[in-house]
Amino acid sequence: MPGVEDMPWPAHPTGAVEADLLLGVAPMKPLVLICSQDAELYLFLSHILGVDGFTSEPAGGVKEAIAAADERELQAVVLDCGPASATGSTICATFKSEPRTGGLPVIALIAPGAENQHLDLLKAGIDESFVRPIAPATLLDCLRTKLALPKPGSNGVENGSWLCCGGLEMKLDAYRVRGNGHDIHLGPLEFNLLRHLLEAPGKVFSRDELIDAAWPNNIHIGARTVDVHISRIRKALKAASPDSVIRTVRSAGYSLEKPDG
Repeated sequence: MPGVEDMPWPAHPTGAVEADLLLGVAPMKPLVLICSQDAELYLFLSHILGVDGFTSEPAGGVKEAIAAADERELQAVVLDCGPASATGSTICATFKSEPRTGGLPVIALIAPGAENQHLDLLKAGIDESFVRPIAPATLLDCLRTKLALPKPGSNGVENGSWLCCGGLEMKLDAYRVRGNGHDIHLGPLEFNLLRHLLEAPGKVFSRDELIDAAWPNNIHIGARTVDVHISRIRKALKAASPDSVIRTVRSAGYSLEKPDG
């Protein structure tokens, strides 16, 4: 991108947001690089970041992370540090050693059993580290603090918002689903699919639309895969919220039925 080399790295988001608001232009979403080889974890993290106004991009290893930093204007980095891999500290050290990326906030999510990586991460210059499981709000608050971003509510984004349809409720920022007061446990893909259906009860969504809503752009999914995940959602709803019905519309797709009345 022309002129990127002349810009301070990372670009400070607060001034940019204020300038965009003065001009009446929607501010760009802060881009967070998620370094993980766990597709499910990436989907989970990208979802909670997306709900809170961030955008994200995956990187599987050191080379991909460096390439992303060269090609994109990153605002922060989240490292998945698992017991069988020490690439997190390597990525952190590489970023911190370069003038162009040395100012990027780097946050480590350390898997249980990998606590011995704390010392290596500290030596590498990590800005913050947490042992998983971590509450989504904790990670989001950390990112907002590191990037000096406004708190939810001050920019029109409501914290703690729920999507509801009859007895079915979804709390977006907490990644939580309830049916008639009972918790429903869903994986990241099922959560994304159900969220899309909940955003417009009664509307029929094609399988292609559901794929676009739930899967990353660079992953190719067949229509039958959508059917499998819808089946899992139905099974979970039947146990906790039997009145919540996902209807199959032949040759068209799926729809979450609106409650009577």
